[in-house]
Amino acid sequence: MELSKKYFMRISFFIILSSLGIESTKEEPPRTGKHFVLIHGACLGAWSWYKLETLLKSSGHNVTALDLGASGINPLQVNDLQSSSDYFKPLRDFMEALPFHERVILVGHSYGGYAISQAMEYFPSKISVAVFATAFMPGLTLNYSTLNQMRVSQQGPQLDNHFTYDQGPNNPPTTLIFGPLYSASELFPLSPIEDLTLATLLLRPLRLFSDEDLSKQLMLSTKKYGSVKRVFIIAEKDKTMKRDFQLWMIERNPPNDVVEIKGSDHMVMMSKTIELWSRLQGIAEKYS
Repeated sequence: MELSKKYFMRISFFIILSSLGIESTKEEPPRTGKHFVLIHGACLGAWSWYKLETLLKSSGHNVTALDLGASGINPLQVNDLQSSSDYFKPLRDFMEALPFHERVILVGHSYGGYAISQAMEYFPSKISVAVFATAFMPGLTLNYSTLNQMRVSQQGPQLDNHFTYDQGPNNPPTTLIFGPLYSASELFPLSPIEDLTLATLLLRPLRLFSDEDLSKQLMLSTKKYGSVKRVFIIAEKDKTMKRDFQLWMIERNPPNDVVEIKGSDHMVMMSKTIELWSRLQGIAEKYS
């Protein structure tokens, strides 16, 4: 029985690697790898990076994919979050614990752009480059309030997304979770169907924080946030954060570099895993 179990695990691992286009090898990975810290988007979790994490590790890099507050397997529940500070706290705690000499590559997806922006303000000396993968990118010339107003104006139909109104129906919603139809048509339309299925099983509600709260948490300075190199990755076919909106952010808050991944939906790590992996390797080399 134990032998069969080990055999099954080996076969499963081989299948996963094969699906990503990775060949198993007995060679030791290079020891000059970088440390990537991957931050998920709204309603998602560290699990959303499983393909990219596998590729980066197979290339000899160190990878940490974090769950933000009340996300993934983080033990907090959505109603435990009193402010966006609680939501961002797992990333702050991780950065705080890093040795002073270590510098990481921060990669934020979608709503995760807010989390890495705060980390850039708090820990600029520990970040070699921050990568915004079709992510919200506030900055010195683009505050949260302005960014959010444009997001709302560009927002399409919410379809079967589910909102809760814990403070009453006459007040703004307090949580959001993506519905199956919205996920399929807006988030994952170009991604493998199995990744959409995985998401429908693992999504968790997002706490919707007030503009005042997020504006307070995202007060960014030239000395700190402004000292960190930034790269924006455009997802060409993103239906949630449309290309025009991505370009609007880039124009108003210019990063050091912009790259575009053709044919990618919003879930760039699912729909164009190999391309994202390749781009990140180039970014790591350039900003090491």
